[in-house]
Amino acid sequence: MDTIFALASAPGKAGVSVLRVSGPKAAQSALSLAGVVPEPRVASLRKLRDQNGGVLDEALVLFFPAGASFTGEDVVEFQIHGSISVVQALLTEMRQMEGFRLAEAGEFTRRAMDNGRMDLTQVEALSDLIEAETEAQRQLALSVLSGNLSTKVESWRVGLVRAAALLEATIDFADEDVPVDVTAEVQDLLQAVSDGMNQELRGFEASERVRSGFEIAIVGPPNAGKSTLLNYLAGREAAITSEIAGTTRDVIEVRMNIGGFSVTLLDTAGIRQSTDILEKIGIERALDRARQADIRIHLVLGSEKTEFEPLEGDIVCLAKADVPAEGFGVSGKTGNGVSNLLERVKHELSNRVQNSGLISRERQKNALIDGVRALDQAIILLPDGPELYDVISEELRSSARSLEVLLGRIDVENLLDEIFLNFCVGK
Repeated sequence: MDTIFALASAPGKAGVSVLRVSGPKAAQSALSLAGVVPEPRVASLRKLRDQNGGVLDEALVLFFPAGASFTGEDVVEFQIHGSISVVQALLTEMRQMEGFRLAEAGEFTRRAMDNGRMDLTQVEALSDLIEAETEAQRQLALSVLSGNLSTKVESWRVGLVRAAALLEATIDFADEDVPVDVTAEVQDLLQAVSDGMNQELRGFEASERVRSGFEIAIVGPPNAGKSTLLNYLAGREAAITSEIAGTTRDVIEVRMNIGGFSVTLLDTAGIRQSTDILEKIGIERALDRARQADIRIHLVLGSEKTEFEPLEGDIVCLAKADVPAEGFGVSGKTGNGVSNLLERVKHELSNRVQNSGLISRERQKNALIDGVRALDQAIILLPDGPELYDVISEELRSSARSLEVLLGRIDVENLLDEIFLNFCVGK
């Protein structure tokens, strides 16, 4: 097996850059460059030298032995000065070492998975943690990366295996004079697993939204101040504002952080009856995106009715409320009511994620659905008695296999290249 190396920190100038090495010859890289292999997990300050004895840099060198490292292999990390020339000189020196090569995208993490240091749900969580932009995304990714989902899934698998073992033991001893009735115990085991799996599925939509982000559409009639409000919230001129009705013809999107949640704000065309072809197309798009959005902020002019009927969880406020007045109003011109609006949005989003689960990807959901489907069939057949225990056992094995797929232990090879492609080279 090759020993791989790569820059694990961001490219470009920095105070410190980290070069990571993993594989059977990792310790040799420390010996060749620093003249010594440091004690495990103890930072050692050393001069790094090339093959001719020339000094490349002065660096902190750390050694992590196999079994106690990120990849499960011998790992060495060089913490060097973050100069582009220093980094390049060290990479060039390592390319010349026999048995060493530059790592591919995500290869360190893939080796960690292959060596049993992580399962696939943790790999996906690590990718999500790297991409996290908000506090809610960070917390969800870190929870899964810490093994909370893996522990839960493993407990379900153990319950299924125990239930199958009880049924199969009954089948093996079916000819005995006093067969043991295990139906009650198996029923309790299966019901507990079913409850846990279904609860996780019910929380999928909320957790998926936390990971990918919510959409909030600003809707209302023309000249209700939608674009002005969007610009105020974005802190920049993201949308063109004008007193001319129908200025906004397409949906304008701005991504931002509201209360720790990733949110895409949508500025939509003013909703009204129009004969202008382009404006009509814009209104149709606005209505379509508004219906698909998680929340709609309705800007209402005076006592006028909204063209778009508010749905549960939507926020309705008076438009162009430049100064505080009776009722809930908001103004993108003066900022009046904006803080109140953001609090209402945050409150609504918080309510929607209260029952969120740990699975947040379509792949995970589909694996869990397959497991629940087989488990439900087993529960239906259980009251029919020992004659169907062999069929029930097969359904339980099928459910357990779905959980193995969820964790990435079987039948996921075709997904791995795509998953690891999204990682940086040093991860």
